[in-house]
Amino acid sequence: DSSLVLLDEPTAHVDIDDLDDLRDVIVRTAGSRRVVVATHDSVLVGRGDSRWELSPDDRGASDPADASDPVDASDPADASDPAGSVAPAASLSPWQQRSVSSRLRLACLLGGLSMTSGVALTATSGWLIVQASTQPVVLTLLVAIVGVRAFGIARPVLRYAERVVSHDAALDTLARRRVEVYTGLIPLTPARLGRRHRGDLLTAVVTDLDDAVDESVRVRVPWWSTVIAAASAVVIVAIVLPLAAAAVAAGAAVAFGVAHLASRAERAAQDAAVRERGHVLRTTADLVDRLDQVRAVVGSEPGAADPLLASIEHVHRAQADAEARLIRVRAVTLVALWGTIAATVAAVAFVVASAVSASSVTGPVAALVALAPVALADGWVGLAEVSGARARAMAAEQRLRGVLDQRAAVTDDGDRSIDGVLPVTADGIRAAWNDDQVPLGPFGLPLLEPGTRAQLSGPNGIGKSTMLAVLARHLAPTSGTHLLAGVPAADVVLADARADIAVVDDEPHAFAGSIRANLMLAAPGATDGELVDALAAADLTRWLRGQPNGLDTPLTGLSGGERTRLAIARAVLSRRRLVLLDEPAAHLDDATAERALSRLSTDPALAVVTVSHQPLPFLDGTVGTSVAVVGGSSPDG
Repeated sequence: DSSLVLLDEPTAHVDIDDLDDLRDVIVRTAGSRRVVVATHDSVLVGRGDSRWELSPDDRGASDPADASDPVDASDPADASDPAGSVAPAASLSPWQQRSVSSRLRLACLLGGLSMTSGVALTATSGWLIVQASTQPVVLTLLVAIVGVRAFGIARPVLRYAERVVSHDAALDTLARRRVEVYTGLIPLTPARLGRRHRGDLLTAVVTDLDDAVDESVRVRVPWWSTVIAAASAVVIVAIVLPLAAAAVAAGAAVAFGVAHLASRAERAAQDAAVRERGHVLRTTADLVDRLDQVRAVVGSEPGAADPLLASIEHVHRAQADAEARLIRVRAVTLVALWGTIAATVAAVAFVVASAVSASSVTGPVAALVALAPVALADGWVGLAEVSGARARAMAAEQRLRGVLDQRAAVTDDGDRSIDGVLPVTADGIRAAWNDDQVPLGPFGLPLLEPGTRAQLSGPNGIGKSTMLAVLARHLAPTSGTHLLAGVPAADVVLADARADIAVVDDEPHAFAGSIRANLMLAAPGATDGELVDALAAADLTRWLRGQPNGLDTPLTGLSGGERTRLAIARAVLSRRRLVLLDEPAAHLDDATAERALSRLSTDPALAVVTVSHQPLPFLDGTVGTSVAVVGGSSPDG
């Protein structure tokens, strides 16, 4: 119901067959409220009432009241809207201000009332049918008739209300938990997460988070709804036939007990299933990530890829076996629950038959009592799904905590602010990626000051990337001297330190977005000229000229060398004075590497530390150049 709708590239990533329908929806929405769209879709632009084209100068403007802006953000009353100013953001409604726990309690109550309405509907219908068979005066049946109608309407209405309320609470919880998870991941990145397989990490922070949040909708609400319905049935039956009520109560207790035991049994099977699911993700991700290399190695001959496909088939078969164990546990649970229902119905029927024989209750009342446990069958059988969801949620929460409860690789306890990290002192440094690893090192570097060029070399696994992680303030050393601008690194505010350090990883990441967006991560206020200059410094001028939309071209299909040079362009653009390069020439030929690294090698304001197994051209004849051989006793780095 907001009066202002802001849309950023709404037609991006939309199938071409659906574009016209989406444009029509946007135009119709603009008929009842103000819609502002930022888009490159020329067709959608043509259907707008007014258009503004922003130039690079507009992006750099800092004055929101500039005449080129169509709307003055500081004075909405002067906007072009004839009706006056745009309404401010609406405050949260009283419902939105309610806590998640209170909404879940309401959902449990609504679910319980919905189940109770079902029990009452079945029981009342039984009474009505038997009573009507005696052909009484119709007026004596009106209350039951109205009750049947009321319970029949109330059951789906209350069920719908419970679904709305419970899912509203669950989505609220999911949004909050996602923020908490990503906030918790930030101090762990990359040192604590870099050694985890991406498939395992995706399982933890995506699938496991969903399973953990689903606990409120799939466990708590149906569990308490069934408790409320069972208690209501026991009370109703107790008014008429206390012994039958005792049988219903005993059956409910057994059903809940079976569900509890099933949850414990399913937990073990669930752990195995999730473990195998992780193996599937790891194996598949490894193959897909290296598909081009696999094609190059195995070729296109028939059967050449059979060993790789066999490994995928093996992990899928193991996953299927683990899930089959889950299915067997669920099947046993369902058999036990249906057995409990059958025994309860039989016990209640026996008590009712005895009462009818003794003339303690009439036939219609006997039908009411006998049908009560039958009406509870849906809720009791649903406890099998509840037990499975509980097992999934508990296992998922444990795995999630296993990721998030790690000790941060670097603590932000410093209180000293600095304006640049140079000079950097690193002497006698030892470091480990986790608490179980023997610290690597000792490492030592010359004093890193403007103009210094240092290369770290040594055998694989000796700790070169570990040293870079320490210099980047991604990993805290266990011992040694690490000074930034003469201040112990641990005493410096972490944001101040990282703000002056640029890292080009050995596998740089290109984000899903345009070339401009990828570069502006390093310098959000950069102009187009600065972006083009940074690309030129990384030897990407010819590549940029080949892009159909220039800087606005989405990044797709980059080679390893292009990703490396894009990361170098980001480092140049960032103007950070300590630049750390991890195998920057691994995907480049010598001539291209020399051109791409020339800007970094000639800037006298920078200190550059490079990890490489081959001598780099820019080290030759550079002032302050040194080659450090990193030594250590562990091959695990």
